[in-house]
Amino acid sequence: MPMFIAPYLSEQAQAACREEDIAYLDFQGNARLVVDTIFIERKVEGKPDPERRSLRTLFKPKSTRILRVLLNEPHRPWRVTELAEEAKVSLGLVSTIGTALREREWADQTEQGLRLVDPSGLLDEWARNYERPRGEEVRLYTHLHGKALVERLRDLATEQGRVALASFSAADWYAPFVRQSTSYFYADEKGLGTLQTILNLTAPAKGANIVVRVPDEDGVLDDARTVAPGVIATSPVQTYLDLMAGGERGVEGAEHLKDKLLRWPS
Repeated sequence: MPMFIAPYLSEQAQAACREEDIAYLDFQGNARLVVDTIFIERKVEGKPDPERRSLRTLFKPKSTRILRVLLNEPHRPWRVTELAEEAKVSLGLVSTIGTALREREWADQTEQGLRLVDPSGLLDEWARNYERPRGEEVRLYTHLHGKALVERLRDLATEQGRVALASFSAADWYAPFVRQSTSYFYADEKGLGTLQTILNLTAPAKGANIVVRVPDEDGVLDDARTVAPGVIATSPVQTYLDLMAGGERGVEGAEHLKDKLLRWPS
């Protein structure tokens, strides 16, 4: 059996070695060797500092604007100028992120442009490194529930500001799985004010059932989509990431959503 040795092998590189029946060893201590009746496999948690720094750059808020665009249309090739315009970022940042994606074999550069070749691998790594958008979080209360709440939400379409259902509440429209008594939203400042008016929100001492996050960087709102007349929710990708950060039940809901909407043919 051939053996591959490197300073560091990512999970994607290790998986590629396994698929090709190649033994491997890296200086972090990750290893796999199968010889006759001998089987050795060792996984080491964590990444070397340069790799961690590189991933932090890849998953910074501005960079994730690019990732959202790519993952929302994973098999579309993008010219640098098109991608920069769609993601609302600089040409330089698109070039930097494109290089990082190609180095990890998540994307390829074709004659037509940059295209993802392993969207699942990219999404999985993003989920492992995901941090909720920074910003103010407001916990409020409404007496509205169920259909009455949904009907009020439809009124948001004609009001100022941007509001999107998030996390468990967004997942209810894509792939219902986990029922929650709390409703989750992303909103800009105007959207928060409108939401407070539309839903008659109050600030309770306890028992809040509305959680609104006003993100400092509004990429999560840019790729929100209409899931029913007048009802806006975060994209399946953003919804999946938030669920993955939502505890054990959130992870279960995320996997259900992924099975329904985020399984891509290789």
